[in-house]
Amino acid sequence: MTASLEQLRRCHFAVDLGAARTRVYVKGTGLVVDQPSVAAVNTRTGALIAVGEFAEKMKGRTPDYIRVVRPVSGGTVVDIEMAQRMLRQLLGDRIRRTLRRKPRLRAAACTPHDADPLAQRAAIETLVGLGARRVELVDTLIAAAVGCGLPVERPEATMIMVCGAAATQVAVLSLGSIVTAERIPVGGEAVDNAIVQHLRHQHELMLPSQSVRPLQLALHGNGLTPQGPESTEIHGRDVATGLARSVTVDTAAVRRAIQTPLTAVLDGIGTVLRECPPDLVADLADRGIMMVGGSALLPGLDQMLRQATGMPVHIAERPDVCAVQGLGEMLEGRIAPMVLDPLGA
Repeated sequence: MTASLEQLRRCHFAVDLGAARTRVYVKGTGLVVDQPSVAAVNTRTGALIAVGEFAEKMKGRTPDYIRVVRPVSGGTVVDIEMAQRMLRQLLGDRIRRTLRRKPRLRAAACTPHDADPLAQRAAIETLVGLGARRVELVDTLIAAAVGCGLPVERPEATMIMVCGAAATQVAVLSLGSIVTAERIPVGGEAVDNAIVQHLRHQHELMLPSQSVRPLQLALHGNGLTPQGPESTEIHGRDVATGLARSVTVDTAAVRRAIQTPLTAVLDGIGTVLRECPPDLVADLADRGIMMVGGSALLPGLDQMLRQATGMPVHIAERPDVCAVQGLGEMLEGRIAPMVLDPLGA
């Protein structure tokens, strides 16, 4: 459930715990943390060795006694203790000391649309472990819409698509609330995995590590569109011999390989539009879809959606940080709600 703007104005910091990256906004300071949601742990001693970008670089390159973990999956905290330890290290001593001085420290956090009570409780307990006396929860869709400048408080339809690493959320907003929404369990990771499997089965090639973005290797230029490069060279390891090998990959075959996960996203958009009132759909025909989230930068995805839906498709200026920027706008009190007073008799 989304907290009220009055409650959010009392918060001192906001956290967007994503499957790919963790971002923290401190009131009056701005965005202070933007790091991968990764931690490296020594399994012999239980000590935390690294967090963020350094821990992500260690993935696939560590000895047996070092384990690289992701305490957040699909926008939900799956390991509360590890998430707390990771956040403490990412914030650093100076910011934590500043927050501890606040009387009755309050925090805000993003939660995926229709997150179950268990997922909400995990987000609350994670921030309570950092010293927060009270935690306000905000729907990621609302926060992202505010962060990319959509007029969510007006009586007109705006459609937003949050392209995350583990899931894609699509919603139609009006009067500051969600009219209809759909959460599709397909995100950037599913598209990456489709390419990895294609390379393994068709070319018997394994990529060095899942941390390498296969899309950046396989799709450049115009990406998903036929106007992109016909072929590209990819380096990896031979499945049979284990030796390094390079192959020339047909990008048209790669585009076909990722159609399955992307079709699920298109089906979700169709579901939202079918459940939306006709008057709002008419608004959307002019305004179109706003894409936010890290996976919105997938080359050519916006053009593919434009062709499939016949609607204008826009990508936010900084799509990866829209959700936490939206939380920051609410904390700073820059959003004025539309007041609907009851009419007198």
